Amino acid sequence: MMNKKLMVWLILLITISLILQGCSSEQKNLKDTYSQTFRLAESHPSDHPTAKADVEFAKRVEEETDGRIKIVVYFDKSLGEEKDVTKEVQFGAIDFSRVSIAPMADIVPEMYVLQLPFLYADREHMWRVLNSEIGDYMIDAAAEHGFIGLTWFDAGARSFYTIDKPITKMEDLEGMSIRLQENKLMQDMADAMNFIGEGRPYGEVFSLLQQHEVDGAENNFSSYLTASHYQVAKYYTMDEHQRVPELIIASEEARASISDEDWAIIMSVAKETTEYQKQLWEEMEIEAKEKLVSEGVIMLEPDDRQSFVDAVAPIHEKYAEEYGDLIQQIKAMAYEN
Repeated sequence: MMNKKLMVWLILLITISLILQGCSSEQKNLKDTYSQTFRLAESHPSDHPTAKADVEFAKRVEEETDGRIKIVVYFDKSLGEEKDVTKEVQFGAIDFSRVSIAPMADIVPEMYVLQLPFLYADREHMWRVLNSEIGDYMIDAAAEHGFIGLTWFDAGARSFYTIDKPITKMEDLEGMSIRLQENKLMQDMADAMNFIGEGRPYGEVFSLLQQHEVDGAENNFSSYLTASHYQVAKYYTMDEHQRVPELIIASEEARASISDEDWAIIMSVAKETTEYQKQLWEEMEIEAKEKLVSEGVIMLEPDDRQSFVDAVAPIHEKYAEEYGDLIQQIKAMAYEN
């Protein structure tokens, strides 16, 4: 007959075994419901249309994956300036970002084609291009450099704004110092239009204008308003010299850590978010223009816009040496139904 001491030990071992099995089962259940959390970098403040679209994207992804994927949006350059963030995504230090293709172009040179000055007839022309095989080609080109492109965002038309001297004709630009996005295409534009291009980070623009370190800058209505540049540069010339689309991008490391099932959901949600962002953008432009006028901004139209277009023709010729067929395809899509 088994002695009482041994029996007690056997009962204790069985109890511990059952407890461990329960813990193992609980750990498995916890693992099944574990949420992966990722960071999305955004240079704009939270009230900007692209930032609002980022939030919608993150919210929908969490809902559609039943909480398995959580994306936290970091606004207002809190993870760094766009040029730096773009490199961080490339190297896997940041998971997702909404970026202008301007800082990407120095890494993915094909992106320069999409932002040639006076390339698009209007917004609809740009979207026909982005939604075509050309847009897919650009995303594939980005993937070769470590960027996983999810979807395109609108960023409106960029125009000049100045502190003291309004721009109504090409001659007004001569000798002026204008803050530009940091890439070589923008410097080409400055040379062609005969002004001094100051390639500086977006976060420095207000200070540059306020301290008169530059005569002006250029950007879309929303950035001009939400970054308060209108407070120090009251002349806004609606020349619409450039449309620079934007992308939500992901790092290869982030993609590799997400299941195919959840990645398919992320991609689907991203495409749907584009339509939401476009709607926000169009509504913002109407409201922003009214707000800017009420704040004393002087809205101007160029006296001869064609002279601006003619001035940048050499830039198109330069890029046509390598991307001539692509540029012609884009221009041919101007008036398609």
